[in-house]
Amino acid sequence: MVQQVLYRALVSTRWLSESVLANRIGPSLQVLDVSWYPPGERDAQQEFRDKHIPGASFFDIEECKDKSSPYELMLPSEAHFANYVGHLGISNDTHVVVYDGDDLGSFYAPRAWWMFRVFGHRTVSVLNGGFKNWVKEGHPVTSELSRPEPAVFKATLNRSLLKTYTDMVENMESKRFQVVDSRSEGRYRGTEPEPGNEGLEPGHIPGSLNMPFFKFLTEAGFEKSPEEIRSMFQEKKVDLSQPLIATCRKGITACHIALAAYLCGKPDVAIYDGSWSEWFRKAPPEHKLSEWKRNKA
Repeated sequence: MVQQVLYRALVSTRWLSESVLANRIGPSLQVLDVSWYPPGERDAQQEFRDKHIPGASFFDIEECKDKSSPYELMLPSEAHFANYVGHLGISNDTHVVVYDGDDLGSFYAPRAWWMFRVFGHRTVSVLNGGFKNWVKEGHPVTSELSRPEPAVFKATLNRSLLKTYTDMVENMESKRFQVVDSRSEGRYRGTEPEPGNEGLEPGHIPGSLNMPFFKFLTEAGFEKSPEEIRSMFQEKKVDLSQPLIATCRKGITACHIALAAYLCGKPDVAIYDGSWSEWFRKAPPEHKLSEWKRNKA
């Protein structure tokens, strides 16, 4: 695998600040705030209206999803995605930079990064350190809303980066793909509850390994170095030369696994979009490993 041919997955706050000050935001460079928070915690759209990176648009992940699915935040259709991002001024020639305002430094940004990639868009980057560090470092912010000129975006689904429930069931037999779960150890093992009110019990897909997504971030909220990340995969005996699927609760933090592997030169990690939310509801009991009921007994 030739790492140097990969498009840069991360841009620095300094690089983006220089681009903003040089008035480069426009058809060739668009910035998206992709923040999302559980209802009642924070209001992502209001925070964006109050303060955001100059020239940025708000990417509403609640709007850019498959609204017909019973599962949370599932990938929209090609046409839906193309129409949505086109109205944000993004064409197939646009370099897209995504960020969010999470206190960790990054939470939903890798999901948006993966969404662009799964729909065939190569030139997309995550703002390393997120809005948290943008503000901390004193870079410019504004409450002025941008109005980008609509553009034409053609979405082409890259099915190799997306896995379904059927694919996961087949993998139980073939074991062709390694599977890594990005949730916390307690939720993976079944010793702590799943968040939300969807009736999900914790646990994991048999054969999957656990690598909590937040461990790929430094305490300051930046991505760890490729060398550190590679060591983390090696410690878990994840072979980056072999096929890999990432999963979580709803296909969000799994994208941190894809981003981390990409930074090590592996651009082909697939996401199980339904993740544990779907698996828990569809899989037979013997295909759901958990200490939850034992601990509740």
